[in-house]
Amino acid sequence: MSESENKIRVLVVDDDVDQLMLLERSLHAYGFEVRTHRSSLGVSNLVRHAEPDLVLLDVNIPALSGDKVLALARNQAPATTRFILYSASDESKLRSLALASGADGYISKSTQGESLARKLISIYKKSRLPAAGAR
Repeated sequence: MSESENKIRVLVVDDDVDQLMLLERSLHAYGFEVRTHRSSLGVSNLVRHAEPDLVLLDVNIPALSGDKVLALARNQAPATTRFILYSASDESKLRSLALASGADGYISKSTQGESLARKLISIYKKSRLPAAGAR
């Protein structure tokens, strides 16, 4: 098994180039395999071909908001891919949007570094547990 097969694959979708670079460097330092995308357009195709474990979606992205991208991309993603809404918005609004859109989690943009890595790992590990009542 190659080293990259052991890494959690994360796709980060954000229109802010500085944010993307920061996340890519930070998550890579914590052992994630990171891919970035600067637009809400094309995310469904990218998810289908790259098969990320986690998709970190900026909520406030031009053209199509993160919750709308989630609805479209989930249909193209492997069943194990988890979608996480990511925003600088008020946390209660973010939580409500995550619940309403069917996201697997939400993370505030104020969460950085080790704390962000831990939250992503937690969501990833939850997705690997057998679902209650699974056949």
